Amino acid sequence: MNWRKNVAEIFQTDIYGVTCESLSACKDNLEVVRRMIDAGVKIIQYREKDKTKREKYEECRVIREMCKPAGVLFIVNDDVDIAILSKAGGVHVGQDDLPANAVRKLVGEEMIIGVSADTPADVEDAMVRGADYVGVGPVFKTGTKADAGEPVGLDLIEHIAKNYKIPLVAIGGINGENIVDVRRRGVPCSAMVSALVSCADVEAEVKKIRQLIAESGC
Repeated sequence: MNWRKNVAEIFQTDIYGVTCESLSACKDNLEVVRRMIDAGVKIIQYREKDKTKREKYEECRVIREMCKPAGVLFIVNDDVDIAILSKAGGVHVGQDDLPANAVRKLVGEEMIIGVSADTPADVEDAMVRGADYVGVGPVFKTGTKADAGEPVGLDLIEHIAKNYKIPLVAIGGINGENIVDVRRRGVPCSAMVSALVSCADVEAEVKKIRQLIAESGC
């Protein structure tokens, strides 16, 4: 499936779910993904730092098959080879990984490529190199990633949303209490890690977040 044909529309969704088994509330990645899908989350990224390549590959193969019939975009973080082998819909890379134009040579023309950015210069570089979307952050302080850096704040994501024509995903410390603030700054799609995987009831949390968004009118 060529997800790139509708990339702008896809990233108008509200929640971009990200796995992290170490923060999971007694649930493994497959269970978390199942609950995200049941909750209606339309983009799910697999991110695992502490598993072997074999373990990640086996999980990604299963997750891709879970996402496919639900029409969910499945993205693999960092591991371009696993994204290709599991037939994921996308891959997300950081500033220290292969640049987007090099990744494109490996994954072909149909896979979505996302790039992490924390400055306007990063966004410009990602666009020049052919990224399909950028993940900007951390917007707020977060403990999910040890190397996340200092928060970039709401003003920066608003600036990028207004000045760069590329789909954005806000990431870093976003939860049900501040997602409306992010949306008010012009970024409809927010990545959530601990706000989802650490709660006992993923479906209820997503429902609550969407209710807050609806009430805000954003």
